[in-house]
Amino acid sequence: MTDMTSIEILDPRLAELIRKDVERQRRNLQLIASENFVPYAMMQAAGSVLANKYSEGYPGRRYYEGCRYVDEIEALAIERAKRLFGADHANVQPHSGSQANMAAYLAVCEPGDTILGMRLDQGGHLTHGSPVSFSGKLFDFVSYGVDPETERIDMDEVRRLARQHRPKMIVVGYSAYSRIPDFAAFREIADEVGAVYLVDAAHIIGLIAGGAHPNPVEHADIVTATTHKALRGPRGGLVLCKERFAEAIDKAVFPLTQGGPINHQIAGKALAFEIASRPEFAAYATQVVRNAKVLAKTVADGGIRVVSGGTDNHMFLADLRQFDPELTGKEAAAFLDEMGITLNRNAIPFDPRSPFVTSGLRLGTPAVTTAGMKQEQMILVGTLVVEMLRKRRDPEALGQFRGALVELIDEFPAYPADFPGYVG
Repeated sequence: MTDMTSIEILDPRLAELIRKDVERQRRNLQLIASENFVPYAMMQAAGSVLANKYSEGYPGRRYYEGCRYVDEIEALAIERAKRLFGADHANVQPHSGSQANMAAYLAVCEPGDTILGMRLDQGGHLTHGSPVSFSGKLFDFVSYGVDPETERIDMDEVRRLARQHRPKMIVVGYSAYSRIPDFAAFREIADEVGAVYLVDAAHIIGLIAGGAHPNPVEHADIVTATTHKALRGPRGGLVLCKERFAEAIDKAVFPLTQGGPINHQIAGKALAFEIASRPEFAAYATQVVRNAKVLAKTVADGGIRVVSGGTDNHMFLADLRQFDPELTGKEAAAFLDEMGITLNRNAIPFDPRSPFVTSGLRLGTPAVTTAGMKQEQMILVGTLVVEMLRKRRDPEALGQFRGALVELIDEFPAYPADFPGYVG
């Protein structure tokens, strides 16, 4: 008989570590833009017996027997994704956003081909050509960035580089950019130079699902994404594409870059797409953006410069140099985490400091919005961020700030106090 012993008995050390991270998530305010709190039902799906099944291949075309029900679950996830985003085709098997990007690149490009993507130090992602990533090692990436004055994507530079290098693919997307790209303008440039047009929507896919951000599916040939972040699904990847790329995408995911799919995660994706199709999720996505706008304004009003002057999505970058020339992003993020506000350091455009140190912070609102916070709470959060940094050497003031933060977190907890962090 299968061992039904609980994790508390089977591995009390591991159970205790999980409970400690539940407490960390409950005790600290979570402002990391790429994180969120998944619902209990998501844990049930992602922790289900589907973890037992091996199923290399696709629904109806597996290399293993016994796939009847995982076929139905994957087909359900595919149909829900296509309907939610208006896509011709969906592949729900990528294990992560990076895996989704690798598959998308290899579906249409050969190693050594030229790809145009956004610079990592100005908002892009590792998989958009960083030399430490497979993307920079396998492909010849040319990078565009932002205008030094507006700190928005420099479309004149994009057009010039596209005409000069004639890339096989143009990638639009980012991990630290707070504005809405001109998807139609990128389409025009891609068509002009004969490039495949890919949008990496990892950060914005949840906002797109909720109608709080323009949908690039109508413009792009391929859209890659993650299913966590604002989408509130399991950690995993997704590829959406036009029908003419469907076969190449599927082959690039399996067997080119991955083996068997993670069926319990695919079940979680199916659930996430269903939840995201409901009116209450649209309200949630809209609130995420509202919260980000108010938080950015509050931080700026407090004396910390916000890159590009604001945000149109779920996140923004804060430039600490004018606020305190000696304060680095690394120091600020570590201090705020100790105080109970968890965010991450991040390079700002044209940052004079190294990516490990940085001059900036990245703040995001998906998790605090999931916890139920709205604009009123964002004003308090922004004020606490600014004042904690300003008075970080004043123990008495910090004690008062910490007290206010604890009251806020207690009012909007991530999970119930007795929640163990796992199903059961």
